[in-house]
Amino acid sequence: MKWKTAVAPFGLGLLGALLYKQQQRPAAENLAGQVVIVTGSSRGLGYLLAQEFASQGCRVVICARSEAELTRAQIELVRCGAEVLAIPCDVADREQVQHLIDETVRHYGRIDILVNNAGIIQVGPVQAMSLDDFEQALGVMYWGILYTTWAVRPHMKRRGYGRIVNVTSIGGKVSVPHLLPYNSAKFAAVALSEGLRAELAGEGIEVTTIIPGLMRTGSHLNAQFKGDYPKEFTWFSLGASLPIISMDAERAARQIVQATRRRETERVLSWPAQILLRFHGLFPGFTTDVLHLVNTLFLPEPDADGTAVQKGLTIQNDLSPFRYRVLWLLTTLGRRAAQEYLQLAHPPRSTHEDITA
Repeated sequence: MKWKTAVAPFGLGLLGALLYKQQQRPAAENLAGQVVIVTGSSRGLGYLLAQEFASQGCRVVICARSEAELTRAQIELVRCGAEVLAIPCDVADREQVQHLIDETVRHYGRIDILVNNAGIIQVGPVQAMSLDDFEQALGVMYWGILYTTWAVRPHMKRRGYGRIVNVTSIGGKVSVPHLLPYNSAKFAAVALSEGLRAELAGEGIEVTTIIPGLMRTGSHLNAQFKGDYPKEFTWFSLGASLPIISMDAERAARQIVQATRRRETERVLSWPAQILLRFHGLFPGFTTDVLHLVNTLFLPEPDADGTAVQKGLTIQNDLSPFRYRVLWLLTTLGRRAAQEYLQLAHPPRSTHEDITA
């Protein structure tokens, strides 16, 4: 048809222009003096992000549910020379989020960058999960992002400037077994983040989606486990500690800040995550079949008595002496990360003999 012939060159030209624009990566922005909110920043990756933004000359606002953990993080950041404002906040609570935004604007006069990092990890087979687990995951990792974005958008729109950085997960692109509440929330977060970038760009607000793989943050000790607790904790702690499989958290924080400075659309952290993402994109059905085999052959079977929640640190300390010693050696990097990135309120204690690695 004639109209198709006429429209085709226009469409190709538009596509070419968009591809050209995509390739013209803007120069990295100087962040000195900017005001940055990092959610979930009392420990782990959030704490490292606050530290990294502060090293760029930013004024940092940290928030978390625990006031005691928040105070400890603030003290450590100030000791490193950071300018830090600490505001207790549960991002799953809309009123607390609004208070966080209002208090930041009252104190600093503006908000330049919002980093949505807060998250929880629930590990176990779907048979051990409840609807409350899914609601809790969505509350923190989906509604928590939407609440903060909803509250900060008017301030950024008024100035015609703002950056929103959403830390999601490879679990938001490929749903791996025994992390279904987490994956579901992260999938929703990815969709929200990508849609926000498309719709808010006209207001001067740019959105970056971060897709991390496994990282050595020490989070396995604070994760929630259901099912066969010792086995679930073992596979997850190994994945979150071993080199090659997991990524150094400090390097991850530097990459996230770099992506923020360059106003990137998306950045996938770690080459294992990149490989999995590309493989899934080419062979989604085959990837799901492989994950089914992994679930069947390697992951623990559902445990009828494992529907209650156990914290990682508790499970570690209750392991048999032999398993405790083996896991202690294999998770050296993860344990070191937990100590350095404030995952532990106190030095770890165990019913087993002291072990030095």
